[in-house]
Amino acid sequence: MKLEFLSENPKAIPVLARWYFDEWGHIGKGRTLEDFTQGLHSYLNTDKIPLIVLAVEGTEILAAAQLKYREMDRYPEKEHWLGGVYVCRKHRGRNIAGKVINRVISVAEKLGVDKLYLQTENLSGGLYSRLGWQPLECVNNLGIDVLVMERQI
Repeated sequence: MKLEFLSENPKAIPVLARWYFDEWGHIGKGRTLEDFTQGLHSYLNTDKIPLIVLAVEGTEILAAAQLKYREMDRYPEKEHWLGGVYVCRKHRGRNIAGKVINRVISVAEKLGVDKLYLQTENLSGGLYSRLGWQPLECVNNLGIDVLVMERQI
């Protein structure tokens, strides 16, 4: 397995768009698969935010994680976010999520980011707690209860 940027493998966009649409497309009104596909084009970066790190084995996309700006409108002061963490169902349980998350953290550090935030529907923090993220608060975002977490870099 190797880790690479979406910009190095833009043919992965339809795969990611489908994952994200199937997982989160129900959140918010009227978002389409095409909206997700078009939105991913802004992540074709390696040295600036936003960007996406992929886990790839051969030609198969295993997982993705995003480094992005201001994911939640209620927190305009919280600038840098980890988001869009997704592992293909058949590859879950292999610590792939931890690897892509850690690569995003490493890239964020190189870009001068000193703190990252995330939101998760797992109100216990799950994987993120095990990776050193600290809970901030539980809030309702777009009709879904989420735990907002932070991590110093």
